[in-house]
Amino acid sequence: SRCGSGQVAPFEACARPRLVFEEMAIRLRSALALATLAIVRGKVTVHVVPHTHDDVGWLKTVDQYYAGLNSTIQHAYVKMIISTVIRSLAENPERKFTYVEQAFFYRWWRQQSDAMKDTVKKLVQNGQLSFTNGGWCMHDEAAPFYLDMIDQTTLGHRFLNETFGFSPKTGWQLDPFGHSATQAALLSAEAGFVGLFFGRIDYQDLA
Repeated sequence: SRCGSGQVAPFEACARPRLVFEEMAIRLRSALALATLAIVRGKVTVHVVPHTHDDVGWLKTVDQYYAGLNSTIQHAYVKMIISTVIRSLAENPERKFTYVEQAFFYRWWRQQSDAMKDTVKKLVQNGQLSFTNGGWCMHDEAAPFYLDMIDQTTLGHRFLNETFGFSPKTGWQLDPFGHSATQAALLSAEAGFVGLFFGRIDYQDLA
């Protein structure tokens, strides 16, 4: 079949997502090998990645999440999260943070003064503030049509490129309930990513 459809397709077409994923796995192993160079025998190396996972609508509306409203459902105040992170980064050059969902960051950005925008640009330039995934949201991988996944990723990447000259290098799919070949084939290596990180995997794949 044609990778899930009822039409006949060459084997290469269906195998391509798997080959892309295998290529990414090789790159990740190389990156991890380099990271282990700093490991000290007898000590545990822990990588801590401060990052966001701000749902662009889930238990509350997008507006409620951003403005911190309707806390009877869930405590979430994204505008305050971003403002606090930026202030904390500016106070200490040793601090780093990774932001994910551009729907919220773009909204916050438009509300800032020129002085604050200059501060944020400096944080990006010196590597304190980074972006991963870079899409408008962390999209689901089962329900959306693949063009919607591409479009929302393109929207976020365009904002980052035009505003900061920044291109995300890692996929960051920590919360989707399951993962698709589309993500591995079109929105990983093809999107310029050198790695794809995800947080949910079927128990059979863990065996």
